[in-house]
Amino acid sequence: MSLGLFLGFSLYQLFLPGLHSDEAREAGVNAMQLLRGLPVDAFRGAAIRVGKWAFPLMVQDYIGSLNVYLEIPFLAVGGIRVTTLRLLPVLTAALTLLLTHRVADRLAGPVAATVVALLLAVSPSFVFWSRQGIFVTNITALLAMVAVWLALRATRRDLLTDWAMLGLVCGLGVWAKLLFVWVIGAGAAVALAAALLNGHWPGNKRDERLPGARRPASWWLERVAIGLASLLVGVLPLLVFNWRTRGTVIAILSNLGRSYYGVNNADFSHNFARRVTQLGTLLRGDHFWYLGTVAANRWAPWLAGVSLALACIAWGIRTPRRSRDLAPLVGGMLFVALYVAQSAFTVSDLFVTHYATLLPFVLLSVGVAAGVAVRALGRVGAVIVLVIALVWIAGDVQADVRYHQALTATGGHSAHSDAIYRLADYLAHQGSRPVIALDWGIDAPVQFLTAGRVNPVELFGYDRLDAPDPGFEERVAPFTRQPKTLYVFHAPEDTVFRGRRQALEGIAREAGLHVIEEKVIRERTLRPLFIVVRLSP
Repeated sequence: MSLGLFLGFSLYQLFLPGLHSDEAREAGVNAMQLLRGLPVDAFRGAAIRVGKWAFPLMVQDYIGSLNVYLEIPFLAVGGIRVTTLRLLPVLTAALTLLLTHRVADRLAGPVAATVVALLLAVSPSFVFWSRQGIFVTNITALLAMVAVWLALRATRRDLLTDWAMLGLVCGLGVWAKLLFVWVIGAGAAVALAAALLNGHWPGNKRDERLPGARRPASWWLERVAIGLASLLVGVLPLLVFNWRTRGTVIAILSNLGRSYYGVNNADFSHNFARRVTQLGTLLRGDHFWYLGTVAANRWAPWLAGVSLALACIAWGIRTPRRSRDLAPLVGGMLFVALYVAQSAFTVSDLFVTHYATLLPFVLLSVGVAAGVAVRALGRVGAVIVLVIALVWIAGDVQADVRYHQALTATGGHSAHSDAIYRLADYLAHQGSRPVIALDWGIDAPVQFLTAGRVNPVELFGYDRLDAPDPGFEERVAPFTRQPKTLYVFHAPEDTVFRGRRQALEGIAREAGLHVIEEKVIRERTLRPLFIVVRLSP
């Protein structure tokens, strides 16, 4: 039932909203180029070359090319189209849902598993991030849940292969997106606390007759060594990338104090407070303005708090109390708290999308809380949990329906607008005219949507957001001598890198040219989004 609900909401009108630049750049374009045998635009030129093939190592300084390789079979079978591209992240999310259900069942029983699966299936954040999962690198959520499942299995079976697989999955997670280190940090801290409390740490003096009451240092060293070696295998592409370019190292060092987007990483209290606030945003699902409306389940954060409090109170009044009943809930809450604390430092911005990896763990904690409450309070607890779950699910479903209705009407807004499809179609019918992208978010979607027939050249420059850098004129000047060149901008209110049109107009005046608007591409709401111009004598 849960999987059916999720697939229903996530697969409906999957081509909407429009293709986002990150979806295209971080998977679609490179996968398309490899499939079609085109030259591969490897990030920073870092690729493993085998004959005529070039396999990119990374798609950004802190995002690996794992999605590129996972996308290839989908695009090979389904063709170079947006719906095919998005089937991978939807499948990834479906697997995340199933595995979270299994982990919840392992930790707290069938009630917890059912609750968390239903909440994930209809969560607006989970549904609509999954539809554009490459945009939020949702593969990290699946890898994080796989890591938890492997950790639970490793502690139960104590096979070295499980520890090796755990290390490998963690390494792949770091390669997929650097923020996976938050998962590793939080998970390691929770595991360490559990080992200390359960008497598994070396040197513990509990009764030797108790199974696993004491772990010798050699036991830990062997498993840590195997895990670290496997982790290095998984993260090897990232290591090779930095050996060649130092890209990730440069990105981290240059953003230690103040990030590119202006986040003061030294102001931990402010950043942490904002991250805590975003937990409410995550549960309400009211951050999808670009779908055409703002829908919110305002009860969700309160119901989450009530669920956690109910579990703690129910456990406290139960006689006899068993610490192992509450341990999974405490561990889950500690994991969430540590992830949030680490996320107060960022090399980019305090994007709520960073919580795509955390969301299954937040709802897992709520599910475990439901399991604890039912186990402690019996039928009364089951009734309370049922009411909470039904109210929560009803609010989420209502928000999902409203978002889909808005999408049908608007096609998405701004960088998520389906106007990008009309722009790509227009440019594809302009023959071999050179196309210059003078703002962010234009080149990669057009490349993918035209299957490489149109390859806009980005010349706006990333050095400054507010104005062109000193080299702007030198980059643009050669194209002003080609009268067929098309220049693509965003409309003023959607412009990211400002001042480029004014700079082009200045260059044109000096060359005795005029700027002529050839085409204005509008959203479904008739709001202008893309402006295509040319230079004419």
